Amino acid sequence: MSLNIENMSPQELAALISRASKRKKVLAKRKPAAMAKAAVAKALKATGWTFEELFGKPGNGAAPAVKKARKPAKGRSTGKVAPKYQNPANAKDKWTGRGRQPRWLMAEIANGKQLEEFLIK
Repeated sequence: MSLNIENMSPQELAALISRASKRKKVLAKRKPAAMAKAAVAKALKATGWTFEELFGKPGNGAAPAVKKARKPAKGRSTGKVAPKYQNPANAKDKWTGRGRQPRWLMAEIANGKQLEEFLIK
């Protein structure tokens, strides 16, 4: 994020300097990263865990070794399926059995025919 201090008012500059000073004090209180890593390693060793067991291998962004199986989301496409039903009057009219019934099939069923009569053999 870059700031154009040329267009800032004296009040805005004072507020920015104040915020920068506070942030600098917070960062100065931090211990070096090497010390933090050593403290974490020591705590893990004391409990009998390894970093990889808790967080996965570092560097590859892997999650812990135990993963739950994912359920397919509602409405997600699951791929193409071969058609199961065919219109005897027009062989081009086919239906997989998924989704709404096509109009030709609803009309035939309304006329008293059974769904099984349209199965592709």
